[in-house]
Amino acid sequence: MRTGNIGEICNRDVVVATGEMTVTAAAQLMRHYHVGTIVICEQLNGGRRVPMGIVTDRDIVVEVVAPELRAGTITVGDIMGGELVTVRESEGVLQALEIMRYKGVRRLPVVGEDGQLAGLIAIDDILEVLAEELTDISKVMVSERSIEAASRR
Repeated sequence: MRTGNIGEICNRDVVVATGEMTVTAAAQLMRHYHVGTIVICEQLNGGRRVPMGIVTDRDIVVEVVAPELRAGTITVGDIMGGELVTVRESEGVLQALEIMRYKGVRRLPVVGEDGQLAGLIAIDDILEVLAEELTDISKVMVSERSIEAASRR
């Protein structure tokens, strides 16, 4: 694989918030940064960002908009999922894919050895890496055929 670990391909520019942020403010943040995911962190001040949960645009629609709740009074902490699944920077692409498959999630916060947020990896990112690898494999096959054909003339 081109990449040795998730830390090499994850998105390091992660939009974060605390659990006290309102859903309205989170939606505005998503719109401003053109993202569909916010990682909820325990602390933002003091430099530490320990992930506690994730809120997606889908969570907002399903948990707040569809039941016609007031987004200005509900916090992201109220709607984020219960169990947060993370992956370490040092894990490989296939290990991250296995975690996603086993846990049924499409996004994983990436954490360093100290548990602090280092990035975010999405299934789309992994698919892009795997597609590049498959392209390289197909090039090997084409090259092999060309070399074999040339040697038999």
